[in-house]
Amino acid sequence: MLDATIHNHIHTKIPNLTFGMISYHHIAIGASPQMIQGRIRYFQEVLAVNLEEQELTDFEGISAWREIFKTLGISPSRYRPSQEALYRRIKKGGFLEAAHSAIDLNNFFSLEYQIPIGIYDAEKIDGPVEFKIGEPGETYDGLNGRSFSAEGKLITTDQSGAFGSPIVDSTRTSVSTDTTEAIQIFYLNPALNNEEANQLLERAAQMFTQVHGGHAEWKIVGE
Repeated sequence: MLDATIHNHIHTKIPNLTFGMISYHHIAIGASPQMIQGRIRYFQEVLAVNLEEQELTDFEGISAWREIFKTLGISPSRYRPSQEALYRRIKKGGFLEAAHSAIDLNNFFSLEYQIPIGIYDAEKIDGPVEFKIGEPGETYDGLNGRSFSAEGKLITTDQSGAFGSPIVDSTRTSVSTDTTEAIQIFYLNPALNNEEANQLLERAAQMFTQVHGGHAEWKIVGE
């Protein structure tokens, strides 16, 4: 399991902010099984119906992360937390297309738990990991095909620089069907207590390894 810390600047502003981290070992990533694809599709269909009658901020996890962004000085209207971006896409009728099993499940967890979640190839991470606010000049190539300016944003870094955020992740550490060791980061809702957060991580790890094999270990950073 990678060592991970939270920069004091974040702790000062949001003392109860924690991050979940799951390490996966000896996994096999491929196309999602039909059962998983069906479950994800059904979840999106139900969510789309609910979104016809509810505002995005009615969802507790989305509201919580918008407040976190504001507290950290990040505009949630200009830079959407990634789970809110997924919800907005579904609200507009744009269901998520299947990619591969790791990304599909990562998106599903993000929708279900209403929090940003990132998954990374552990062998591409030059640990240890730190959660911090980006400094001037820090950038990376985002999975959305654009250069992401990390300045002033909540980011995840290793010794090679920034590689993730609750907005968009980097291409440098992206997972593929060649990935056998992975790290999944959960930007937890501060409303969860320690027991609830551990249960969430355990449930996600169990579902992920049921699909990908291997084994998992997890921890909460900042508890």
